[in-house]
Amino acid sequence: MADFAATKATLESKFPGWIVWRSDAGHWYATRAGSLTDQQIRAGQAMTVAAEAPETLRLLLAEQERPGEGAG
Repeated sequence: MADFAATKATLESKFPGWIVWRSDAGHWYATRAGSLTDQQIRAGQAMTVAAEAPETLRLLLAEQERPGEGAG
């Protein structure tokens, strides 16, 4: 797996507005730098998404970027 800092930078560059981190347990997270409206939340968008691996996190972030979609 790539170095954490490089992977974090790549994800944050590809998905502006998201802050990426990894827990002590090794899980990957991204949270929005801004807030969501009630309508966006009802449409399935999430403030934070979590994944076991950075590749899965990338897929979740891509889903969040599509209007009307979101698996959080």
